Amino acid sequence: MDTMSFVVLAEDDGITMGTFLRKRCGLSSRVVVSLKQQPQGMLADGVRLRTIDPLKAGQTVTITLPTDSVKLEPVDLPLDVVYEDEHLLVVNKPPFLAVHPSGGKTDPTLGHAIVGYFQKNGTPRSFRPTNRLDRNTSGLLLAAKHQPAAFALNGRVEKEYRALVLGRLDGKGTIDAPLRIKEGCTITREVGEGGKPSITHWETLHSDSEISDLRVVIETGRTHQIRAHMAWLGHPLVGDAMYGTDDILLPRHALHCARMVIRHPFCEKTLELEAPLPTDMKELLKARNWTE
Repeated sequence: MDTMSFVVLAEDDGITMGTFLRKRCGLSSRVVVSLKQQPQGMLADGVRLRTIDPLKAGQTVTITLPTDSVKLEPVDLPLDVVYEDEHLLVVNKPPFLAVHPSGGKTDPTLGHAIVGYFQKNGTPRSFRPTNRLDRNTSGLLLAAKHQPAAFALNGRVEKEYRALVLGRLDGKGTIDAPLRIKEGCTITREVGEGGKPSITHWETLHSDSEISDLRVVIETGRTHQIRAHMAWLGHPLVGDAMYGTDDILLPRHALHCARMVIRHPFCEKTLELEAPLPTDMKELLKARNWTE
């Protein structure tokens, strides 16, 4: 079980324990009910309170989270762990590995591997990814180890991608164009009226007449955002058969989450994490004498 403490701030003076647990600690109603059933489940300055009891500014609320309900079967797969503490786990996902099971597929996923990693280390936990990567996208993926961490990480993570696109694209720019599901499709996105607001910033690092190497930052996290936006700009990703036509240079779309900045929700520190380009993207740069 995980034990965590939270200080009641001035703006929370007088709110009930139940409201504090849901709105400030990010706990679901189901977890709050389970805390009520534990003798030491929810304390204020060491004293057990009910969910209807009011809190005072300056008090320290301590909760003991119940053992996680693990929904994925653990699988023993190698993991490239970039960072880990009692609240967070960041791994470097390889290409060709799905994050979650979908479409009735039974192949092991990154989620199964992370659940297996937790179990092997003696603490069974659920898989709580805070960012999603397509099966063929590589790079950094952040998972919260418990529900309060998943809640607290919202708005505290910045991600930077590397993308190889077809054609020469120089300089830098911003794509501010709404994305919607393409008519007749279930997953493919397109720019169009009625879509969700989507903003992508790009900057060219290298380019020639065949491909360009970009640094990309997204303000919104829409499905296939970078892939759809770059295709709309006329420069689909290298290897992206869904949004382009290229299937020669790479057998998958050339997209990698290369950098992640996390303002840690429980520690007074900022994490700056990086994952090197995978071999297939490196080889394309190396063939052009471009630095990584």
